[in-house]
This record gives sequence, C-alpha cells and structure tokens, in this order.
Amino acid sequence: FVSSQVEILDWETKKQLCFLDKVEPNATIREIRLMFHKLYPRWYPARQSMKLDPKGKSLRDEEILQHLPVGTTATLYFKDLGPQIGWTTVFLIEYTGPLFIYFLFYFRMTFVYGLDERFTSSPHPVVNLACICHSFHYIKRLIETVFVHRFSRGTMPLRNIVKNCLYYWGFAAWLAYYINHPLYTPPSYGKKQINFAVIMFLLCEAGNFSIHVALSDLQRNGSKTCKIPYPTKNPFTWLFFFVSCPNYTYEVGTWISFTIMTQCVPVGLFTLLCFIQMTIWAKDKHCTYLREFKDYPSHRMPIIPFLL
Repeated sequence: FVSSQVEILDWETKKQLCFLDKVEPNATIREIRLMFHKLYPRWYPARQSMKLDPKGKSLRDEEILQHLPVGTTATLYFKDLGPQIGWTTVFLIEYTGPLFIYFLFYFRMTFVYGLDERFTSSPHPVVNLACICHSFHYIKRLIETVFVHRFSRGTMPLRNIVKNCLYYWGFAAWLAYYINHPLYTPPSYGKKQINFAVIMFLLCEAGNFSIHVALSDLQRNGSKTCKIPYPTKNPFTWLFFFVSCPNYTYEVGTWISFTIMTQCVPVGLFTLLCFIQMTIWAKDKHCTYLREFKDYPSHRMPIIPFLL
C-alpha cells in the first residue's frame, strides 16, 4: 500500500498528537520529524523518537515511509527523548577534563600534596613519561572528535553528560593522584618494563587511530548507512579479519600498557572497567552486524580474536 497519511500517537497514552495528511510516499522519517516539529516546536527533531510499535526500536532518519510495513494510514508512536546535546560537544567536554585535571596532580599543586619538600622534589622519569602518554591519549581523542569521527546519531540525552564526566574526570583524578604522588614507587622491572609498555602503548594508539579513520571512510559523503568494515592496506586495520570492533581492542590494549608502565592499582581497575564496558559495546555492535548482514564474516568475534 502507498502511505499518504501519517497518524502520530503518544507512545504511553496512545493519545493522538497529530494527523499528517497528503504525506509523500517517499518521505523519510527525518522529514516527518520536521513536520511534527512545526506543530510542536518544543520537540525539535533530535528529541523525537518515532516507532512503529510503542515498545519497538526507533526508526532511523533515512528510512522511507513507503518501505515500512504500514497501510494507507501509517501509525507512528512518538517518545520524547528529553533535552539533547551533540556528540561532538559531549566528547570535547569528556576528554578536555582529564587532560587538565591530570596536570593539577602532575605539577604537584600545593593544595593537593602540601608544601613538604619531599612533595615538591623531582619525580621519577616514569612519572614524566606517564604524563606525556596520558596527555597524548586525550589530545588524540580530541583531534579525532573534531577531524575524524562521523556520528550516525547526532545527539545524546543531556542528562548523560554528568554521568560520563564523573566517570572520565573522576578516574583521571584518581589515577593522577597516585601516579604523581611523592611516595609513588616505579615499576618492579625498571626500564625493561617501562620500554615494553611504551612500545605497546604507541602501537595500540596507532591502531586505534587507524581503525577510527577506516570507520570514518565508510561514512564519506554524509552516508549514514551501516556498512561492513573490512581491512585496508594499513596493517593496523588487519585486526578486522578477526574482530568486529578492533578500535575497542586497541583501546583496551592502550590502557593495559599504561597499567604495565605505571604499575598502579587504580589504573588497573580503570582498565578492567574499560574492558567490561567496551566488551558490552562490542557485543552490541557485533549483533547489529549479524542482524543486518547475512554475509557477515562468521569467524569474527566482538573484541578478542578467537575468544570473545
């Protein structure tokens, strides 16, 4: 059937919010959101979730009305997602905080460690190295946010920014406090352990950046269509042969190497939490690939080759 009318109901009360007449059959969900916005200005498109079923998943902006399983009158269910904030802004806030918070501890500000001479003495070389690596990691993330990332979803709920910042900023302060503490003890195996960790750290950072560039290239020309990522000529992308989300694999590797470099328990706990969270994200993305692509490579795992 060709749809020419759209009825929009509240997803909870099932009350009719509006009835759009003479809608073009090839209209996209984004265009319907804009029509709805004209009738209800307070609900701008990013706040709107349109569904075919109250408990179903949100329809994507690019989905076309006539391709949906609806009759001559399409019934959509609206849900208010609440105030939104752009992902670029979110990442800039999340990643700028740890960068500057770390320096408060690295420079051993008097309000942190006091005025004792021991607490202002020159730190062990690994402390300087850790500061360089930590700063490099977040500067890289900021650069990627501005120049590399392409977000399939433009916004996230504003309320989440507080939770995310507490996580990133809080852990940055906790790590920095112990790594830069005047009583900090260097790694057990000295330079060998530190040098190994630095090499591993740089390789993982290069790998993570390479994967982000490869994923960004899939969405060139503004395309938001989900595509299967494949390895390129860049050797760092060859991890795509084995896992669906090598960017998370490299990210976890980065923090494992930082843990080895600093031999610091709070860093290890942060790494563990990172691994748990990124495994959840990787499994979710892996399931999406399997659901959307019948020819998706069957040997790939979500995050760890051959295991997980």
